[in-house]
Amino acid sequence: MASTAAPPLPDAKTKGWEFTDLTGLDLDALASEPGSVDIDGAEPLDRGAEPVRERLGSLVSSDDPFVARNDAGWQHGALVHIPANEAREEPIRIVVEPGAEGTRLDWRTLIVLEDGAHAEVWEQYGPGGGAGLFNGVTEIVLGEGAHLSYVCRQELPEDNWAFATQRAEIGRDASLEWVALGFGSARGKVRMETKLDGRGASAKVTGAYVGGGTQHLDYDTTQEHAAPDTNSDLAFRGVLAERGSSVWRGMIRVDPGAQRTDAFQECRNLLLSKQAHADAIPGLEIEADDVRCTHAAAVAQLDREQLHYLRAHGLPKPVAQRMIIDGFMQELVERAEGPVRESLSTALEERLEQVLASAAA
Repeated sequence: MASTAAPPLPDAKTKGWEFTDLTGLDLDALASEPGSVDIDGAEPLDRGAEPVRERLGSLVSSDDPFVARNDAGWQHGALVHIPANEAREEPIRIVVEPGAEGTRLDWRTLIVLEDGAHAEVWEQYGPGGGAGLFNGVTEIVLGEGAHLSYVCRQELPEDNWAFATQRAEIGRDASLEWVALGFGSARGKVRMETKLDGRGASAKVTGAYVGGGTQHLDYDTTQEHAAPDTNSDLAFRGVLAERGSSVWRGMIRVDPGAQRTDAFQECRNLLLSKQAHADAIPGLEIEADDVRCTHAAAVAQLDREQLHYLRAHGLPKPVAQRMIIDGFMQELVERAEGPVRESLSTALEERLEQVLASAAA
């Protein structure tokens, strides 16, 4: 049940929400329903279990309106807890599908890797469920020397609202490889934050979104460097067709004392129609003087000269168009390693086929 004391939802005047219109959303009016869950290698989340009592809610704030409603409403969740120096060889898989039309699913995930632990976690939202709302919260805690590969795939029905608050805290000499895929939903926002909290911590964050129709995909990312000698590398790429739109807002934040920070962020977007639209807004907040922080952002239409060149060499327009799109995404795919790279490539190929077929219909 949603809390009546939860903070009000943001509006167009709220910082960070200027590009995502929540008109018509009455989150508290939607009945809470657990949906369906398939967990392989994780445990159901129990508020009273260790390490849940200590860690749940430690990385996110209930002052946030979506987190507050999740705190009050979640019925089911997943716990991934890997003891110190243990390595899981098989990927842990979590699949969550919303419930019936007109309902809200509040979902909670807690991932804790103790010192020296290694794991790979695949979390997927959708594709089943009716027209409703998904509100997820994910907390990731990595102990000293731990390594996590985390893939989160959002492919909710395209008439759903989708919101997610995801935050990772990375300890000394620990590393995180985080892949985010945004394919579904009608409108919403995903907030992804990494805090490099220990000396030598590192994070590689790779995001890809593909939208069509009237979809609006919104990603808000933060790379917070809270300790010296830390490294973060973030790259997002989006492909938008028909009247699809997106916004990415990224922030590199370097705290006082976080000397020798090395941070990079970029977002590049490819528009396949004149009606598609993308906003890319990088930002820096630096409070240390021995750092290297860079960013890049770009929004471009499909290159007509490239398309003309390929068609002049006998390729039909759909084939030439697809080659350009695949080339645009290939550099992003190559950032991933091992099985993650293959799965990322396959997922993008499948989603691009769906969007391009819809646009051509």
